[in-house]
Amino acid sequence: MTFPVLETERLILRQLRLEDAVDLYDYFSNDEVTEFYDLDSFSELKQAEDLIKIWNERYINLQGYRWGITLKTEDRIIGSCGFHKCSKKHFKAEIGYELTPEYWHKGIMTEVIGAVIKYGFDELELNRIEAVIHRDNVNSRKLLEKSGFNEEGLLMEYFYEKQRFVDAVIFSNLKKDYKNV
Repeated sequence: MTFPVLETERLILRQLRLEDAVDLYDYFSNDEVTEFYDLDSFSELKQAEDLIKIWNERYINLQGYRWGITLKTEDRIIGSCGFHKCSKKHFKAEIGYELTPEYWHKGIMTEVIGAVIKYGFDELELNRIEAVIHRDNVNSRKLLEKSGFNEEGLLMEYFYEKQRFVDAVIFSNLKKDYKNV
C-alpha cells in the first residue's frame, strides 16, 4: 500500500514521517493551536512522535488517512488534515485538521480541505464527510462553510476535554451536493 500524495497549487500533502515530529511539536505545543483540539498542548517531543505513529497505524489498519501539509517550496510540516472514523459500510468518514498559526487566514486550509474532500469522494468513494467541531470555534466554522459543509445540529456536552464538557456542532458535506470549491 502506497500512501496517496496530494498536490494543490501551493502545497504537497504527504504521509507524515517520524522526522516530522519536531514540526508537529512546534505547533502542538502552542495553546492557540490546541484550544479546540482534543489534546493538551505538547510538553515533549515524544508526544508528537507518538501521534505520528498513531496516524500512520490508522492508515495501515484502513481506519484513516492523515496528510502532512507542506509548502511546495519546502518540505516542512505546517499542519495536517485527514479522515478518521472511516466507515466503508456506511461510506463516510470524519475530517480533522490543524495548522500552525503562522499560516492562518491565508487560504491554506481551504486549499487542503478541497483536495482532501475531492480524494474522499472520488477515490475513497465516500458519500458523506462529517466534521464535529467545538461550538465556539468560529474560525473552523467559517472554514467548513467556505468548503461546502452544512451545519446539521448542536450536540450538547458531546466532548469531555480538559476537565469539562463541551458542546459540539456537526457539519456534513454530501457527495450529491459536492462542488469542487
